[in-house]
Amino acid sequence: MDIQSIKNRFNIIGNSPALSFALQVAAQVSNTDLTVLITGESGVGKEAFSVIIHALSARKHNPFIAVNCGAIPEGTIDSELFGHEKGSFTGAVDARKGYFETVNGGTIFLDEIGEMPLGTQARLLRVLETGEFIRVGSSKVQKTDVRVIAATNKDLLTFTQNGKFREDLYYRLSTVPIRVPSLRDRPEDIPLLFRRFSVDFAERYKTTPVQLDDEAKDVLINYPWPGNVRELKNIAEQISVLASDKLVSSNELKRFLPNRDMNRLPVLAHATGNPVANGHEFANEREILYKLFFDMKKDVTELKKMFVDILQNPGTSVQNQSVLNELKSKELLPAAYVQPVVQGPAQPVMIHHDNDDIHHHEEIDESLNIMDKEKELIEKALKKHKGKRKDAALDLGISERTLYRKLKEYDIKE
Repeated sequence: MDIQSIKNRFNIIGNSPALSFALQVAAQVSNTDLTVLITGESGVGKEAFSVIIHALSARKHNPFIAVNCGAIPEGTIDSELFGHEKGSFTGAVDARKGYFETVNGGTIFLDEIGEMPLGTQARLLRVLETGEFIRVGSSKVQKTDVRVIAATNKDLLTFTQNGKFREDLYYRLSTVPIRVPSLRDRPEDIPLLFRRFSVDFAERYKTTPVQLDDEAKDVLINYPWPGNVRELKNIAEQISVLASDKLVSSNELKRFLPNRDMNRLPVLAHATGNPVANGHEFANEREILYKLFFDMKKDVTELKKMFVDILQNPGTSVQNQSVLNELKSKELLPAAYVQPVVQGPAQPVMIHHDNDDIHHHEEIDESLNIMDKEKELIEKALKKHKGKRKDAALDLGISERTLYRKLKEYDIKE
């Protein structure tokens, strides 16, 4: 089946080369029983690829089930996946089959696989390698024939290095990796998707489909879409219902788009715009602050060395005098430290100090602890905005949720 036929059959919108390549890999691997790992940001449609792989496989007439590993509590996920025996734990009033037993012969899609507990990862690895599993509270080994397709928006390779994910399971899952591109990596598809969504919502709400003028299309394409296709669909629905005019202008479109231009912190650039493609996520705010403070420390250290050299060698050239004058003009040095140089033969630069012993110099080793600096910045932002978390988060360039987590982490009292 060619790529266009797959798009038509499964309602896939877009002509991006990255999207077409991902569909091609999915079609090629579908007729095998190989384990597939689908990666991509949240909202790009990873589950749709699992459906495509199952529907094009020899297992298409057998059961298919999608399981969100992040939505199942750690204490019950083993029971959900592998089943349990009666009385194996409190509340187990009857024996129960797990997904690997009920979907025998079919396909199981494990979404958010990075959220799976380590103990459950060991059980899953055994299923992938031997096809065997044991119910919770049982000692009887059972067999299953289930194809596993996993998906994640996390960097599992980094998780393996941090001990949050089993390395052997990672390589077992990623037999065939498929990367689903983010929406900002396929800008040519954004107007097509918006038009499709607007038509669908117009049919649902029995109205005329909204359209965008040229400037509005440019705004739509240049928006970063952190929520990807899911966010675009949500915006299209809002506009379809709330737009005052069916021909939407750029100004009206901007009313529906969140304001994401408030980030004032520096950003570390990567080779590509997608964190999964680079093999790691974008640097978090701690890494950004670390780089910022490292550069500041370097500048301060160089300034100290230059100033100590002037103190220890007062008979230097007029160049040092110009440096001191520049420091004075920037209010980095009190006026009492600078004595004008008389034109003529080279004159010593007179540097006055409150202490007669000008050769005494003591360097103060300031704290370079990133957590301390980060806590200090958060406290300043909260004080500046009088405890308003939303404004403080915008000023710091982080989300309100991240700020809330930092307040708990550093035990900051508002």
